[in-house]
Amino acid sequence: MPASSVRVSLIAATSTLTRQQDSNRTKEFIELHDQVQTSVNLLDSLESFLSTFQRDLSAVSGQISELQSRSNDIENRLKSRRKIEKPLSSLISDIAIPPAMARLILDSSVGEPWIETIEEFERKLVKGKTRSRVKAARDIGEVSEGLRIVAAGKIRLFFLALFNPILKSVTTNILVIQTSVILKYRPLYTFLQRQAPNVAHEIQRSYVGTARTYYETGFRRYARSLGWVKTRSTETFEPIGSSIKPPPPEVDLQRLAYSRIEGPTVTLAYMADDRSHIEPIEAIFRSLLLVFMDNASGEYTFLKTFFAPETTVPSRDADSGLLSPTSIMSPTERNSVSGSDFGGTRVSSFPTSISAALAVAKEEQQATDALWKQVFDPVLQYIQNFVNSVVEPVPPVVPLLTMIRLTEDVASEIEARSCPAAVTFIFGLRLNLWPVFQKAMSDHIESVKKLAAGNAGYFSRAAALTETTVCQHFVILFNAFVALTQQAEETMIFSNLLRLRQELVNLIQRYANQISDATAKATSQSSIYESILQGLSKGNQFAAHPKSQQELAYWSNLEEEARRKIMSVQQRR
Repeated sequence: MPASSVRVSLIAATSTLTRQQDSNRTKEFIELHDQVQTSVNLLDSLESFLSTFQRDLSAVSGQISELQSRSNDIENRLKSRRKIEKPLSSLISDIAIPPAMARLILDSSVGEPWIETIEEFERKLVKGKTRSRVKAARDIGEVSEGLRIVAAGKIRLFFLALFNPILKSVTTNILVIQTSVILKYRPLYTFLQRQAPNVAHEIQRSYVGTARTYYETGFRRYARSLGWVKTRSTETFEPIGSSIKPPPPEVDLQRLAYSRIEGPTVTLAYMADDRSHIEPIEAIFRSLLLVFMDNASGEYTFLKTFFAPETTVPSRDADSGLLSPTSIMSPTERNSVSGSDFGGTRVSSFPTSISAALAVAKEEQQATDALWKQVFDPVLQYIQNFVNSVVEPVPPVVPLLTMIRLTEDVASEIEARSCPAAVTFIFGLRLNLWPVFQKAMSDHIESVKKLAAGNAGYFSRAAALTETTVCQHFVILFNAFVALTQQAEETMIFSNLLRLRQELVNLIQRYANQISDATAKATSQSSIYESILQGLSKGNQFAAHPKSQQELAYWSNLEEEARRKIMSVQQRR
């Protein structure tokens, strides 16, 4: 094969191969172009998506910022609400009137459920007044005021009804009504003291009038019954220098027992209906004073407890916990506690000095004394009139001193029961009895003095009196006075006995001087002195009293002196 042909063939083959290769590349390029175009389209789509996403992201970012701002605002508002949550809750709790409370006040009668309800209502009422700047408190204040008026009216009628049994019958046991009924409802009265003072004052006046009528009627009837018993006693004062009635052989200790509170039972009113019932004057006097003591002290305690001024509203937890801060305070300190705007009621401060506290206590006592006197004025007059009838005519001195000692014992007991007004009255009775006693003793002394100074004819009577009456009277008086006197020295008693003894010695001496025989004279004196000594010592339970010892020593010396005279006269003979 020629070379040119081979060359042409190679060229042709090469050209064919090239065309085949170009054709293959073209396909690849086309595919590559398509892929590139697809990628470009994808990129364009991605660019469009990213642009849209960016716009959406910007919108979301704005919304998130807005939500965050709103969240911060809500959080701030929440914090503000939390700050006022407790005060607001306290305000609602303090001023809101529960329907059950309103229904109880409006629809039910006053009873035990009212006690706690009224205390809670008053706390809400006071709180509402202290929160008057709050519109809600002002709005509910009108409702509270209406409930206050209704409650005050119902409580007024309730207490007036409680007093009716006392007014209707004197046989009603006023002490039972006071302690079991009236005192139980004292919180209702203190509510009126603070929220309706005019109504409280009306209730106080109503009770005072009721109690005054009750005690006046009761004591008038009782004093009249005792007066009937007293008229059956014929025992009157008689000077020992002119009395021919023999004295009792010894001191009647049963009668002396009437000088003390502890002793025989009192005379009851129905006993006066028995015409044979007789009691000594001091027993009747004691019955009246003991009945007065119990009633007067009991009534004073009630007046002091029930009508005591209450200016503070009891707190909700006043009775909770023995170790609460206020439970261990004194009453004065407890009144000084001041509440916060949400925790309690602000009350008046307590006196800052002892003198101020004493002044307050004195003022309260004067108020209670005034009420007590309003109630017991008629009773005091009845007792005073009865005592005047007791000492007119004058009773014997021993019963008279027994009554004086009784007034002292009663005054001490009433003072222990903290009833100063009654103590003052009893001391007044005692002061009225002492001059009567002193005059009676002076009459005794004068009678013996006149007897000792009598003429011979009169002394024939004096001789008999010396042996049988005067000396025995002196012994009985002395022993009775010692039995009724606890103190070693009491001038009013023993100075009179000393004067009486001196006149008795003069009487004995004057009587002895009428005897001419010296031995008979000394013997007579010795026998008289010995009889006096026996009377002072025999069966005397109070011989250990210093005055008894002194009196025994005095008469023993006189008796020994008379015996020495007898021996001296006998030796001279």
